[in-house]
Amino acid sequence: MARFCDVALPVPLDANFTYKIEGADPAVGARVMVPFRQQKLSGVVVKVHDDPPPVEAKLVLSVLDSDPVLNEQLIELGRWIASYYIAPLGEVFRTMLPLGAEFRRATGYRITDKGQEALYAGAEVGSSLRAKKDTEHQMLEYSVLNHLAGGEVIREQSLRSATGASREVFRTMTAKKWIAREDLSAVRDASRTVDVAVLKEVNGKINANQQSILLALKAAPDGRLRVDQLRDLVADGKAVPRSTLQTLVKRGIVEIVEEPAGFSVSSLKPRKLEFLFTPAQQEALRFINTGVDSRTFTSALLHGVTGSGKTAVYLSAMQEVLLAGRSAILLVPEIGLTPAVAADLYEIFGDQVAILHSGLSDDERAEQWHQIRRGEKRMVVGTRSAVFAPVADLALIIVDEEHDHSYKQEEVPRYHARDVAVMRAKMTGATVVLGSATPSMESYYNAEKKKYALLSLPGRVQARPLPEVEVVDMRMEFQETGHESVLSRRLVEEVNARLEKGEQAMILLNRRGFANFVLCRACGETIQCRNCAIALTYHKRDRKLMCHYCGFLAPVPRTCPKCHSEHIQFFGMGSEKLEELLHATFPKARIGRLDRDTVRGRDDLENMLSALHNREIDLLVGTQMIAKGHDIHGVTLVGVVGADAALGMPDFRAAERTFQLLTQVAGRAGRGDTPGKVLMQSYHPEHYVVEYASHHDFFGFYEKESRLRSWMHYPPYAALANVVVRSDKLNDALTWSGVLGKWFESAPHEGVRVMGPAAAPIEKLKNDYRYHFILKSKSRERLNAVLREMMAHAGQKKIPRTAVMVDVDALSLM
Repeated sequence: MARFCDVALPVPLDANFTYKIEGADPAVGARVMVPFRQQKLSGVVVKVHDDPPPVEAKLVLSVLDSDPVLNEQLIELGRWIASYYIAPLGEVFRTMLPLGAEFRRATGYRITDKGQEALYAGAEVGSSLRAKKDTEHQMLEYSVLNHLAGGEVIREQSLRSATGASREVFRTMTAKKWIAREDLSAVRDASRTVDVAVLKEVNGKINANQQSILLALKAAPDGRLRVDQLRDLVADGKAVPRSTLQTLVKRGIVEIVEEPAGFSVSSLKPRKLEFLFTPAQQEALRFINTGVDSRTFTSALLHGVTGSGKTAVYLSAMQEVLLAGRSAILLVPEIGLTPAVAADLYEIFGDQVAILHSGLSDDERAEQWHQIRRGEKRMVVGTRSAVFAPVADLALIIVDEEHDHSYKQEEVPRYHARDVAVMRAKMTGATVVLGSATPSMESYYNAEKKKYALLSLPGRVQARPLPEVEVVDMRMEFQETGHESVLSRRLVEEVNARLEKGEQAMILLNRRGFANFVLCRACGETIQCRNCAIALTYHKRDRKLMCHYCGFLAPVPRTCPKCHSEHIQFFGMGSEKLEELLHATFPKARIGRLDRDTVRGRDDLENMLSALHNREIDLLVGTQMIAKGHDIHGVTLVGVVGADAALGMPDFRAAERTFQLLTQVAGRAGRGDTPGKVLMQSYHPEHYVVEYASHHDFFGFYEKESRLRSWMHYPPYAALANVVVRSDKLNDALTWSGVLGKWFESAPHEGVRVMGPAAAPIEKLKNDYRYHFILKSKSRERLNAVLREMMAHAGQKKIPRTAVMVDVDALSLM
């Protein structure tokens, strides 16, 4: 047996940690619980050996898995992500494993001898302290000591509930050594179960309420119903008392048993999928199946116009994979697409389908993950983290809407799921298919350079025409009407025409909330987030001001916080305000809204999409969530408000993102038998993005944008990284960015161009001051090497690891 193991821990340090083993060796890829500083952490074993470390090793507390949770291929993939994206390996593994539900973090406190002395002194003069109007902080400390007086360890959550003390109070008392902190973290069973009532033998007298429960059980399959369903039972217009069920249990008429909780893949009805393929679809499917059968790495870009039948190709290819007894992963960019795709998959593959996305509870994600790992489910659909699904014998990875920026993670590790999918397929000899109507510049460039095979679907299924696009010049609208208007006369006219015909329409405004900012007309002050250098957005339904970056909430002020004027006004337009305007403009229409504020859970989204499919909604307004992948045959009109608003963003990808959004949302129209139409409102109708989008001309846009990118040495013609130096203290952020700036200047790095330091476009974000460098290079290897040298220099200069954020292949420079 080995005596030591190296463990990758989820901490912001570029190192593994060695621990001593007692008993059986843990498997490489298994999780262990270990002490780290003053806490317990769960980490992944990356090596077992007999080499003692230079310092005394702490003991592994417990082994959490008898078998590896990460196999050799996934460990190798994790190492590549850590190396390429300059991220700690332990944090990469934490991202790869959605098993947080199985390890519950908890902290407790006990009183020390010094605390007992302080408590005794406080009791001696307690009344005089209070008489002297002792500070609230001191009173909270006394209350905490009082609760801990018995000497036992009490959980922090219980102490906070009982005393009202904050974490700051606990920190202060720990520093005074009045209390001692203890880590109570432990493993828990994340299995989801439900209580089920089972009908046994009926005997004796039965009253009316009891009869209601018995009738419900007799009508249920196998005489079994979930207890929570019985608790909502109503008889003769009155709720059945909860005590009634307990009475039946005591009499032995009903038994309560614990059973595994069920899991609904999707409540949406599956679409009628047509597998009468066009020649182009057949050719694409043939290429994919050949690649899968070869068991060698194959990569392809499937470029098909909106409505060309890409999803049917995906599902057919996955069907072939399942028939061969192998596994496939389908990635979608947004949780909004998952229910519809999952419903289609469940219709074809039944119980072989698993879903993985952030809309599930922690317990649900862990359950789905384990079922995939055990081989019970072979068809996986999910958002970016599903690329790590532990499927057996992986044959195919499909990345739908591969251009979407949602595939890029914004926190450490800042990986791009599309690129990780390509690397995982390469490591496992699988086939990877990237699909989009508007491919990213990088992916189409790779197809041009023959890195990917290019598969084309140039026409819609059943030869349906692409929607007609009309651009409304909002400058002329203002000149002709004499006032600013959000909805042009043409858009109102077209929506009315669709409503009269019983058809459906969508209107896109890619901004949340009611008003974009709140301003004092007397002094010009805008109400800003206290944590970020950004104006707060007004949300009318919640009567709150919100920061869309850090989530900070504030009440709507009655007067200006600066000059105390009452002339507070709301400016700008968000999807919430547009919904209100649409209700006023089309009072008879049934209107729904789809954005991050209306979709706060899985059920909200499914209910909205179900209503849209069932034609219970005439007009849907929303942000980019309505633009992606939805196949609603009743939608014949799409309106775009503020089509060119994002073109003014200080981001070299602004044109690409705008073109993709306009083309994608236009593709929602005319997917049924009735031809569709799109109205794009624009203040710059002559801009090449609007012009090419209005003609569904991806190739024209790609050629124009390629020339601009090549002149400026931006991706795909150069590799790019954004390095952000941040601190909650302005002086530290300035000092550290200066240190790195001098290092870049003193040792010029051949083949790598460095720009900065400069203030980030959003200089303060989530309470951190931010300065950044932009690095470009023709060589990815050289860029990676320089970034690693920079991180080593930062460590030598004692710059905290968390203060230097490296974003390789950055999609945003904000």
